Amino acid sequence: MKTIFDKNIRVKLSERIGQINQNDKAQWGKMNTFQMLNHNTFWNSWILGKDDHTYKQEFIGKIFGKMALRKMIKNEKPFDKNIPTSAQFKVKELKGDLESEKTKWISLIKEYENYSNPNFVHDFFGKMTKEQIGVLVYKHTDHHLRQFGV
Repeated sequence: MKTIFDKNIRVKLSERIGQINQNDKAQWGKMNTFQMLNHNTFWNSWILGKDDHTYKQEFIGKIFGKMALRKMIKNEKPFDKNIPTSAQFKVKELKGDLESEKTKWISLIKEYENYSNPNFVHDFFGKMTKEQIGVLVYKHTDHHLRQFGV
């Protein structure tokens, strides 16, 4: 199973992030290139425990979260197109510094080498093992890179 905790995977994902440019168009979804990059820098900072994030599982996640997580990470199948995102991760700004966001995202990807965030609770899936986090982060990253054709 591919995981963000594999150095070779981190290198390959970082190379793909480096290929993103302003002219890339989403193959699905509503985000533009900047919004996708900003979404990912914020999302990864949340996973890594950067800044001041709140960790609380939503009620609906307490009912369906573990079952959904098992289904999403049980095999190598990529995430489906157009999966919903939590309101806290929706980016409203349409424009920004693309190169800066790419650099931030790559930097965050590198930080998974020394991952430690024992307080992390996914807002839908709840408390997760490090192995589950590794697969989820890989699949989330791959999902958005495929979304923009890289």
